Amino acid sequence: MVRVPRTIIATVSETLTIADSLTFARMPIEVRIVNRSTNELPTYATDGSAGLDIRAFIESPFIMQPMQRAAIPTGIFIELPKGYEAQVRPRSGLALKQGITVLNTPGTIDTDYRGEIKIILINLSGEEQVIQNGERIAQLVIQKYEKVNWTLVEQLEETARNAGGFGHTGKH
Repeated sequence: MVRVPRTIIATVSETLTIADSLTFARMPIEVRIVNRSTNELPTYATDGSAGLDIRAFIESPFIMQPMQRAAIPTGIFIELPKGYEAQVRPRSGLALKQGITVLNTPGTIDTDYRGEIKIILINLSGEEQVIQNGERIAQLVIQKYEKVNWTLVEQLEETARNAGGFGHTGKH
């Protein structure tokens, strides 16, 4: 929970506790969805899950060769509210047990995309792996984002790090 002064009025996607102990529950956002698959809608595995499990929608088992990549259909189409994106992320169990992961992670589904969600998987194991119809192959995390306006300048403010890049702060 976040404690905020009584004078703040906020619309956020988490629970707030106001100084006088009023609590506002988090409200889920509405997302329009079309399901052309025979699978259930993407679902949260537990109450604490951030990602919705999304399933493969394929006619027959798909055999992935080592290092093969493929766009796996889901039969799911979504319409996100403006200001939100859906991030496509790997499932940890699939990655650990079978060496299969999402290739462009996190993938982004934009608010104006209306096509079928397809998950780009890669088999990083040294063996053939089989994807079954209805198998949970990825997670969708719905996230709010901000737009930016660029301000063109001749120079940026200096910091202690400045241009120090990868590994600049050392190994601890």
